[in-house]
Amino acid sequence: MSEDSDEEFNQAIQASLEDQIGAGCTENVPVTKLLNDLAAQINVNATSKFNINRSAVLDGTIRGFKRSSYNPRHRISVTFSDDSGNTEEAIDLGGPRREFLRLLMQALKQSSMFEGAEESQNLALDSQALREDRYFIAGRAIAISLVHGGPAPGFLSSTLFSCLSGSPETAKPTLDDVADIELRGKIKRILESATMTELNSAIEPLLDYLTNCGCLRAMKTVNDKEMLLEDILMFQVINRVRGPFERFCEGMKTLGVLEQLQQHPDAFCPLLCHKTRQLTADILDNLFQIQFSESGSNRRMAENNVTAYWRDYLQDAEDEEGPTKLGKILTFATGASEIPPIGFSPQPSIEFLHDEQTVFNSSHGVSAARFPMANTCVNCLRIPLHSAYEAFKTNMDFAIANTQGFGMQ
Repeated sequence: MSEDSDEEFNQAIQASLEDQIGAGCTENVPVTKLLNDLAAQINVNATSKFNINRSAVLDGTIRGFKRSSYNPRHRISVTFSDDSGNTEEAIDLGGPRREFLRLLMQALKQSSMFEGAEESQNLALDSQALREDRYFIAGRAIAISLVHGGPAPGFLSSTLFSCLSGSPETAKPTLDDVADIELRGKIKRILESATMTELNSAIEPLLDYLTNCGCLRAMKTVNDKEMLLEDILMFQVINRVRGPFERFCEGMKTLGVLEQLQQHPDAFCPLLCHKTRQLTADILDNLFQIQFSESGSNRRMAENNVTAYWRDYLQDAEDEEGPTKLGKILTFATGASEIPPIGFSPQPSIEFLHDEQTVFNSSHGVSAARFPMANTCVNCLRIPLHSAYEAFKTNMDFAIANTQGFGMQ
């Protein structure tokens, strides 16, 4: 082979290696941009309607997804009903949709389709859910929430996420992934066995289980427990729920979410797994754009005073209950208890309730100008003008504690 041929050959090898390395890398693209690109598919002039009872959110979601006219690329329109079956006044233009998706993520987390620690859950095996194709619904619900401006689930285990972003065959489940406490204790005995006598004693209560899951084998040395443990964990956490997982993945393909997740796992991991970032008073203060009156006017002077109250109120909320109360304030204003991964549209704003804007709230028998009002459709919080902070705080607390139906437009 000539020198030129050698050089061309070496260049070809280098190019091949670079292609392989590049195939395994992902660009550092903000997840907000990825989700907004996916959201460009949504046709805002067409709607898919959901009729939701807050006490049975998942059932209403399933009916909506299974409706023949449903299209994930259509804007979501939600009508909530009360316990008596009466339709509430709020028809979705944004706020009810965000509330619906927030409640839906909570319902999924509490459903029989997931099991494990509260913030680190894996798929559970539920034959009825599998028969009714609810795992597909669960995957689709997460994809829809991410793209339609709802919250991220934030409760999937790192093991389940690695299965979604890569392959179940390469997953490395741990003992913490085993939700069955009794089974976890028995597996732990195998893990802690230091002698063959201890190992055989630990295996004996699991003989039927090991036979059924195809993991039973003769143990020749204590070190053989490592492969046994790996097989048990792979069966219990991964292979046992392979059917549900495949349907869950099909649902996650909705609107191209799974494909983007697999291309940008680092961007999506904080959304699907437990999040560490929590609301703070500063984050909430910076989120809302304050709509002031003309500078120098009497209105502006009153608004400046109450703006200081508003910021003190956020700080007090953080000091008293932390992110929990701040989330309630955000829910009151927008219908979302956290900032959606895709962001808010329009951006949340604050307006002020002046005397001439007083409205009598017949359902509570009080002047609405004493209390905040929210238009969750446009993410607008209208706060009352008070001359004393304690009155401002008391009335804000009352309205937010009675969020459902109070002061909503």
